[in-house]
Amino acid sequence: MTADTSFVASPLAQPPAVAGAPAPWAGYSVLVVDDEEGMRAFLQRALTARGCTFAAAGSAEEGMARVARQHFDVLILDVSLPGKSGIEWLKELKAPGNPAFAGDVILITAFADMETAIDALRAGAADFILKPFRLDQMVNALRRSFERTRLARENFVLRRELRERADVSDALDGMIGTSAAMRELTALIHRVAPLPSTVLIQGESGVGKEVAARALHNLSPRASGPFVPVNCGAIAADLIESELFGHVKGAFTGAKDNRNGLFYYAHGGTIFLDEIGELPPAAQTKLLRVLEERMVRPVGSERELPVDVRVIAATNQDLAAEVNAGRFRADLFYRLEVLTLNIAPLRNRVSDIRLLTEHFLAYYTLQLGLPRLDVTPAVAEALEAYPWPGNVRELKNFVQRSLILGAFPLNTLGGAGHALQRGAAAAAGGAGEQEVAPAGDGPVPTLAEVEKRHILAVLERCAGNKSQAARLLEVSRKTLERKCAAWGVWP
Repeated sequence: MTADTSFVASPLAQPPAVAGAPAPWAGYSVLVVDDEEGMRAFLQRALTARGCTFAAAGSAEEGMARVARQHFDVLILDVSLPGKSGIEWLKELKAPGNPAFAGDVILITAFADMETAIDALRAGAADFILKPFRLDQMVNALRRSFERTRLARENFVLRRELRERADVSDALDGMIGTSAAMRELTALIHRVAPLPSTVLIQGESGVGKEVAARALHNLSPRASGPFVPVNCGAIAADLIESELFGHVKGAFTGAKDNRNGLFYYAHGGTIFLDEIGELPPAAQTKLLRVLEERMVRPVGSERELPVDVRVIAATNQDLAAEVNAGRFRADLFYRLEVLTLNIAPLRNRVSDIRLLTEHFLAYYTLQLGLPRLDVTPAVAEALEAYPWPGNVRELKNFVQRSLILGAFPLNTLGGAGHALQRGAAAAAGGAGEQEVAPAGDGPVPTLAEVEKRHILAVLERCAGNKSQAARLLEVSRKTLERKCAAWGVWP
């Protein structure tokens, strides 16, 4: 054996002690598998001095028995061992479906060439260190492994929190958050869901109004019936009545056959009317009649059909103001607001951002088949500093884009995070030159100003094509036209 020449001591061998401070690696465990007794003793002194739980073995077979009995965060494994080699055992440990050891493996050897190193890394080694080595090499390798272990533990806790604290019921799937606003919302959903009354959901664009509507349906006696979502702003005004209530053959040009409406298909279940404020006046009148009489009349028909449907409506507009402006029927408004749910914007529930990020990471990692990203404290702090004017939808798109890029693009977050909207505009098609937030200590724009600048930048990019801009912004064309008309910038 060459125990005395396989390592080189360094000043890091004995870390300076700080009175009252916990050992830096307390809570982490290491198994060293090496047939050199001197190497095992050296690493034991160095690692226990830093607070590690330490165990040692002289062969792969002995190490396998240790792993079967005890959990270890990191395995330090010599390549040349009596019997089974270190690389052979590593391949078995990292084989698909083998749950024996999930931690990092650091390979060490005194006899290695490039082919051996490549083989080790391909087999799943986290690091490869040649003997003789300085202790600081091993310390740095372990520090990286322990950081990955810490992140894995933290993410496990957060995923468990997602499952248990957001809600234990699958009926509230997607209602992610533990903030006071989310707890109040989920409690109200539980209270309102069993009732037959119409519900109006209010909140900014992207806060998750459809998710809340689905939760209401899933927790209601109608859960076994259909849930039919309708984006009222995405349907042309001259077709909305036909889409909702159906039509008979010859009712209008192009009506070549009888057609049932969406209310018919929602019979026995729930119909969700999103962007209800975009309904044209004639459709508002018909919807009011449906709510009052539970009967629908297809366009061009003399016959009314009974429907058993619960109506849930949603809007990001101030419907009371729309009523005062004469753009929305007052009687329909009062009929819709029997029960009202208000969903807080994401900037008002910062504590939910980390949980939502983990939720979207887990979802898109599986959907896209891409490696998972770790939410480090620096990433979490940057995400929580940004006001998210696009709310949960914007966060979801940012997470998806991050997975595609292979890293969180923190350079787009800026000092307080306001520059993320600039990065999103660039991703949408080159509108990134538009300033969103001033640098330094200048005045911070309001969210309304940020929204206006971004929308106008996207419109400029689309050369004034309203339909294309609306698709990029994920809003209806009518919503886009209404905003631009309010700003006085529409030609």
